[in-house]
Amino acid sequence: MKMHGYNLGKFSAAFIAAFIGIGMVSVCPAQNVDSYYSQSAAANSAAQRHAPQARPGQAGPDRMAEAAWHGKPEGNAPQLSRSQLENIGRRIWQNEAGGSVQGLTSWNSGENFASLGIGHFIWYPAGQSGPFEESFPALLRYMRRSGVSLPGWLTNARGCPWPSRREFQRAQDSQKMRELRTLLSKTVALQTQFIVNRLHDAAPKMQQAAGRDGRKIAANIRLLGQTSAGNFAMIDYVNFKGEGLKASERYRGQGWGLLQVLQEMRTPASAQAAPAEFARAAKAVLTRRVQNSPPQRNERQWLRGWLNRVDSYAR
Repeated sequence: MKMHGYNLGKFSAAFIAAFIGIGMVSVCPAQNVDSYYSQSAAANSAAQRHAPQARPGQAGPDRMAEAAWHGKPEGNAPQLSRSQLENIGRRIWQNEAGGSVQGLTSWNSGENFASLGIGHFIWYPAGQSGPFEESFPALLRYMRRSGVSLPGWLTNARGCPWPSRREFQRAQDSQKMRELRTLLSKTVALQTQFIVNRLHDAAPKMQQAAGRDGRKIAANIRLLGQTSAGNFAMIDYVNFKGEGLKASERYRGQGWGLLQVLQEMRTPASAQAAPAEFARAAKAVLTRRVQNSPPQRNERQWLRGWLNRVDSYAR
């Protein structure tokens, strides 16, 4: 498929080649890989000890993990190894939830949705909606396509079963919440592949939406795709703030997704310079979002953390 003079098939091949180095990047700048993995393994073991045991005929957490340790690439998304997906996923998990199992099930103060999984995928209660894209139901559908056996209540859910943050907090030690944490802690690689699929699905849509800037978007994606740091920046940001395509994700007509960051970027001198330029552009876009946001949302409280997160793309 070609768009604005760039062959997206070649982009995907370059993306795969660049990702070969992902397994070597540190999972968290503040910790070495061995330390991080030992702590995460201990946390996951604790989650499994406290998780309800499978009833006869039901898939337990170990069988679930064996059935689908790795989701399938969809569309033009690259096929990554389990270790590559785990490395990327644990770094996203660290960014979103501090790498803790407890943090896989969150509901922030002032919001009307739960934030679940390594990517804090949004899930609205039944009958509710908001300006931000709901991604957790799509993740559940992807899990089912990948062969994951979901708890019955989750399969049949028509929305987040907890109608408010108060009810969600009260249910922290409930059987449903423990089952949910076990599922999410056992499918890190699969959740990562889901995010990678999302990025690759969004690339041609972003180029089309950019109009005259389509060639610039394609060029920036191509440069970022040549290094593991650039690839991680795109993957983490598209999960963090979305593609930037949804009309409702605008304040005063201005968005804050990956598309807007790619548009904000100045043309980098090289692939090696692209991650730092992406970080600079992301900080500008996020600062503008906060300036444009409704005062009652008090988004300034989150800005420092957001800027620290995107600053890490340049390192």
